[in-house]
Amino acid sequence: MVFSSTSFLCFFLPITLLLYFACPKKLRNGVLFAVSLIFYAWGEPVYVLIMLFSTVFDYVNGILIGHFRRQSKEKLCKAVLIVSMVGNLAILVFFKYTDFLLSSVNSLTGASFPLLEIALPIGISFYTFQTMSYTIDVYRGIVRVQHNIISFGAYVTLFPQLIAGPIVKYKDVQDELESRHENLDDFASGVRRFVLGLGKKVLLANRAGAIYEQIKGAELSVSSAWLGAVMFAFQIYFDFSGYSDMAIGLGRMLGFRFNENFNDPYTAVSVTDFWRRWHISLGTWFKEYVYIPLGGNKKGLLRQIVNISVVWLLTGLWHGASLNFVLWGAYFGVLLILEKSFLLKLLDRLPKFAGRIYTMFCVLISWVIFANDKISDGLSWIDVMFGEGRLIDNQTIYIITTHVPLLIVCLLMSSSLPRLFHDRLKKQTAAYYPAAAALTAAVLVVSMAFLVADTYNPFLYFRF
Repeated sequence: MVFSSTSFLCFFLPITLLLYFACPKKLRNGVLFAVSLIFYAWGEPVYVLIMLFSTVFDYVNGILIGHFRRQSKEKLCKAVLIVSMVGNLAILVFFKYTDFLLSSVNSLTGASFPLLEIALPIGISFYTFQTMSYTIDVYRGIVRVQHNIISFGAYVTLFPQLIAGPIVKYKDVQDELESRHENLDDFASGVRRFVLGLGKKVLLANRAGAIYEQIKGAELSVSSAWLGAVMFAFQIYFDFSGYSDMAIGLGRMLGFRFNENFNDPYTAVSVTDFWRRWHISLGTWFKEYVYIPLGGNKKGLLRQIVNISVVWLLTGLWHGASLNFVLWGAYFGVLLILEKSFLLKLLDRLPKFAGRIYTMFCVLISWVIFANDKISDGLSWIDVMFGEGRLIDNQTIYIITTHVPLLIVCLLMSSSLPRLFHDRLKKQTAAYYPAAAALTAAVLVVSMAFLVADTYNPFLYFRF
C-alpha cells in the first residue's frame, strides 16, 4: 500500500486515525504497532515475518547490552553489538544482494550458479538501518534500553516512515514513544504537510515521470536526452520528497516530529552542499555510523579520501544491487573528493549562480546513471547528451510546448521560493490559515481526481 492510493486515503488512514485517537494514550503504541503490521502485510504478508524477526532480534540485543553493562561486562556488550550488526547485515545482504553477488561471480569466473530470484522485501534497507542504529546507540550509551517490546515494535514498524523513510533513528523519537502530546495545531499542520506531499507526488512526480517514460521509449536527440534527464530529476525529487512530506505530516498527526529529509537540494551551490540537502536522513546515518567511526576527516587527507570512498561505495550499494548504483556512488565519491581537495575553494570564489549551474550539471549526469539499470544504456544516453545524434527533434518541441505550465511549476516548486513565500505568509496570521486551508483543500481534491482517473502511479524508492 502506498500513501498516494485511494485505498490508503479513503480507508486505511481514516480508520487508523479513528482507532488511534479513540483509545487511551497508554494503548496508542499498541495500536500503531498493529496497524503498521497490517499496512506492511497489505502488500507483503510473508515478509512481515522478516520485519518482526528484526524487531525481536534487536529488542533482545538491546536488553542484553543493558544487562551486561550493569554487570560491567564490556566485552560481552561488544560481542552482542557485533552479533546485532552481523545479523542485520546478513539479512539485508541475503535478500538484497545474493543474486547480484552470484551473477558477479558467474561473470568473473564463468561459473553458472543459479540465481535465487528472491523478491526484495519492501523497505528492508530503511528498517534494517533503524534497528541497527538503536543497538549501536544503546551500546554507546546514547539511548535508554527499551524494555517494552510493543513500544519498540511501534518504532520499527511505524507506518508513516516504514517503506521509504526518512530513516528515523531511535534517539530522535525515544521521548515521543514514551510520552507524546498530540494536539489540534500539530494535527492540522500534519494534514497540510501530508497534502503538500501528496500533491508533489501525484500532480508533479507522476506527470514528470510519464514524460520521462515517453522520451525513454523513443529515439533520442541531444535536446530530448537533456529534457529526459531534467524530467527524471523532477520525478525523483517530487516522488521522494513528496513521500517524505507525507511521512512527516502523518507523523505530526500522530504526535511525532520526524527530522526533515530534503532542504531545496536543487538550489545547492556544490555537490557537497547538495548532499547536505538531499536524503538528509541517509547522509546523517552514514556520517554517524560509518564515516566518523572510520576517522572522518581527523586523520589526514589520504585517510579522509579512503573514508569518503567507503561511504559512497556503501551509499551506492544501499540504493540497489546493480552495477549502475555502484558507478553512481563512485561518481559522487570522486566529485566529493575533488571538492574536498580543491574544488570547494574555487567554487567559493565564483558567483552562486555558477555553483548552482555546476551542481545541477553534475546531478543531471548522475540521474542518467541512476535511472538506467544497464551501465551501457546510461553511457549511451550521456553520449547523446553531448552531441551523439540530432540536435533537436519534433517530439521535444511538442513536449516542451504542450507542457509549459508543468515545467514552470516544477521549476518553481524545486526552488526555495515556495518555502520563502510560506514563511512570509505565516507571519500574517490572519491571512495564513484561511489561505493554507483553501490551498490544502484544492490540492487534495485535484490530487484525488488525478488518482481516480490515472493509472500511472509508480513509486521509485519502493525498490530500495
